[in-house]
Amino acid sequence: MKEKSGQKTAIIVGAGVGGVATAARLAKAGFKVTVFEKNEFTGGRCSLIHHAGYRFDQGPSLLLLPHLFHEAFHDLDTSLEAEGVEFMKCEPNYNLWFSDGESFELSTDVSRMKDEVEKWEGKDGFERYLGFLQEAHRHYELSVTHVLKKNYTSLFSMARPSFLRHLLALHPFESIYSRASKYFWTERLRRVFTFGSMYMGMSPFDAPGTYSLLQYTELAEGIWYPKGGFHSVIAALVRVGERYGVTYRLSTSVSSIQLSPNSRRATGVVLDSGEVISADIVIVNADLVYAYNNLLPQSSKAASLQKRSASCSSISFYWAMNRTIPELTTHNIFLADDYRESFDDIFKKQLIPSQPSFYVNVPSRIDPAAAPEGKDGIVVLVPVGHLLDEKEGSGIKVESKQDWEGMVTKARETVFSTIEARTGAQDLQGALVKEIVNTPQSWKDVFNLDKGAILGLSHSFFNVLSFRPSTKHSSIDRLHFVGASTHPGTGVPIVLAGSKITSDQVLDVFGMEKPWGRSVKKKAEVKKIDKVHALPMLSNFHIAWLTLVFVMVMAALRFDVLEGLGEGVWR
Repeated sequence: MKEKSGQKTAIIVGAGVGGVATAARLAKAGFKVTVFEKNEFTGGRCSLIHHAGYRFDQGPSLLLLPHLFHEAFHDLDTSLEAEGVEFMKCEPNYNLWFSDGESFELSTDVSRMKDEVEKWEGKDGFERYLGFLQEAHRHYELSVTHVLKKNYTSLFSMARPSFLRHLLALHPFESIYSRASKYFWTERLRRVFTFGSMYMGMSPFDAPGTYSLLQYTELAEGIWYPKGGFHSVIAALVRVGERYGVTYRLSTSVSSIQLSPNSRRATGVVLDSGEVISADIVIVNADLVYAYNNLLPQSSKAASLQKRSASCSSISFYWAMNRTIPELTTHNIFLADDYRESFDDIFKKQLIPSQPSFYVNVPSRIDPAAAPEGKDGIVVLVPVGHLLDEKEGSGIKVESKQDWEGMVTKARETVFSTIEARTGAQDLQGALVKEIVNTPQSWKDVFNLDKGAILGLSHSFFNVLSFRPSTKHSSIDRLHFVGASTHPGTGVPIVLAGSKITSDQVLDVFGMEKPWGRSVKKKAEVKKIDKVHALPMLSNFHIAWLTLVFVMVMAALRFDVLEGLGEGVWR
């Protein structure tokens, strides 16, 4: 790696979202950065699949927490608009389809939500919905301030008074489902407002109540889609990084992290070719469990990470259709009748449920360029269990272990029949001209995801904050991590926030200035009309009324006192 005299060098292993964002940040801070990626494309799971004019998002297909994306580009002295990235708002957010022929439309339109909620929960239901939003808003704001923008390097980090005083308000010891049940009294709406836990790879019966923040951001800020596909955001970050001098070496696998003779410091990487590349610091964006078990010497930490609970995997279909399917909107959710049992099958048995819930995305509905004119491209995500190690019993009999070929067939048949039965769409299989499939095994093979878990480690309470793997190796200096399985967690916007935390930590190692978010702006003069008043303003009428009440109360008290004195005299 060639660099200017005295310039620090950094190697990043993996060109996923966290890797490309961290590369751009460190390059802006003055590092000479080289990114090594095993695949021929950037973005990791946020990559695209192309076929004969059809374009599919391989992983995420909806964008949440847009302000975290804007912040990342602002920190790099640019903007999404300047980089040609356009966010398009999806309205409605989702259509949820039930087996009894009913549907529910989730939207940022308050009047629409009022009608939808009151239809099932009565007139009082909307007030309870607003109460749910208020709680979810609190979860959202506290999490952004105290979790996404702060590092937790040890258990003592959680002892910060600023965090502890809000802990109970985050409801981490109750499930999303139990919290939603306090506000929604019908089973239908409890499902409507809890299925989002699937984004964290968790069952709503196990996911901490804190994660209602996902429902909040969807209902308050909306769901967005980057024009051209989700990878357009990553491609923009790559371009920004390259302007700052980042070098990308694609189709280049790393076989191990190079350590100092005493194994106490990372000094570079060894490529599959045998080439050794040295650097002042190494940041790993590869799957964390894979990295500890394959890129570093075996250790108790590596073994313990493999035993931690992982998120779910998915069978994902990418379907090129020869016509449009007008019955489907951009985002569609089909929930199983056996709601709890379906999640137990995924997270406790690591199987496909007998009656799976699934998500259907039609990107061509909002971005016509995603499919040829007059046709649709459809992405279907069916959550399933992650891969079981041959040594794992997991309570499953040998004959019941995972038969992925059979599960794919079952998933395909279930999706076709369910969509047709619930929406009225006809002959979907006849309209299918090309199918591409991802399974837990392909997720593992292509992206080195441990167990094929698409969202990394689970997000139970004892797998977050200080309990989640740290952004720095505990015993090897100058080795840092960024990505879904390290702090603060999974999801593209969350990993983007994590890239800032990791970058800040790297700069602290060298005592370097953080060239973002530190400029002090002159405080704008607050106009009289905009000043904040601590107490409500009282009109002359209110003052006169309060004065009259005060006089009457005092007169009554004086009368009681005099009456008491009089009784005392006559006795």
